[in-house]
Amino acid sequence: MDKMNDLVIMKDQQAVTSSLQVAETFNKNHRDVLRAIDDLEKDVRNFAQMFLVTDLPDTYGRGRRAYYMNRDGFTLLAMGFTGRKAVKFKMQYIEAFNQMENELKQGYSTKNVGGYQVPSNYRGALLLAADLQEQVEIMKPKAIFADSVSTSHTTILIGDLAKILKGNGINIGARRLFQWMRDNGYLIKRKGADYNSPTQKSMNLGLFQIKESSHVNGDGVTVVTKTPKVTGKGQNYFVNKFLSENERLEA
Repeated sequence: MDKMNDLVIMKDQQAVTSSLQVAETFNKNHRDVLRAIDDLEKDVRNFAQMFLVTDLPDTYGRGRRAYYMNRDGFTLLAMGFTGRKAVKFKMQYIEAFNQMENELKQGYSTKNVGGYQVPSNYRGALLLAADLQEQVEIMKPKAIFADSVSTSHTTILIGDLAKILKGNGINIGARRLFQWMRDNGYLIKRKGADYNSPTQKSMNLGLFQIKESSHVNGDGVTVVTKTPKVTGKGQNYFVNKFLSENERLEA
């Protein structure tokens, strides 16, 4: 089978996929996928650990700018493609992607898991997900989301978390999310140097990390800024919390 038909390939001892393959798989224009990745580069500190720019041939054999991405990069990018109706199906696929990566690391292409052969390509993963769809329907979205990010080492901005929430059917923007976190004791509400910093409760729960940066202002004074970044555990925590609240309101 042609490797371009496989969603996951092995490159430099790592399981990766390409932006061209993602565009084909999700029926998107490659330019739009590149734009989404370029937007991530502006906000994600460890972008280079997840994405590698390269040149790949298109269907006409012409070289074009593209990206390879590992599991964390794919997970972060794919969150923006997920609508509420498709979230369970997509999260099941991401779980299969993680399983495939583990099998590739061990030198196997498939493994019998719960009576199913875990495939090494996207089409096979879709068939597996379809077979499991009935089981997936009875699972809560929060449990599936937990599976998809529980192994992620990616920290993201609160604004990016708002995008993930919106992709999962939660109608909230960055400004409202900041306000909600302040009102509910996750960010410091008191005006001052620590405004919008994580509270001690949030840090104890492992929901945030602090990114410190410094610059010299026009007066020659070094100014230190602190930016809260949401951990993988925090992403799981907040999405679960919002999805659970939505379920309660719809019940």
